[in-house]
Amino acid sequence: QVQLVESGGGLVQTGGSLRLSCAASGRILSIKNMGWYRQAPGKQRELVATSGWGKDANYADSVKGRFTISRDNGKNTVLLQMNSLKPEDTAVYYCRADQVLTAVGRRDYWGQGTQVTVSS
Repeated sequence: QVQLVESGGGLVQTGGSLRLSCAASGRILSIKNMGWYRQAPGKQRELVATSGWGKDANYADSVKGRFTISRDNGKNTVLLQMNSLKPEDTAVYYCRADQVLTAVGRRDYWGQGTQVTVSS
């Protein structure tokens, strides 16, 4: 059984910083992509940032230059450093692991979500 556990959300003022972390646990052989998505009230879930096995990063235009994703393949963890936060960054942030390989096959997983609120 694979689980993704997130931490680091909270309330911050505009211009502040937060760091989200996600750890994948279980009998994992490899994970192709790890990343972060977010969903604001009344909106669809959207990609924030992803990192491939080679640590190549992909960012949403809205967060480029402000957010940084980093990944530790050995620990199956992914971090999202969020700087210069804006009220429009307020959302539930979800960790995602794509094509997680275990002894029984491959599948994708989501974390339970962590709330990020940026006050104006």
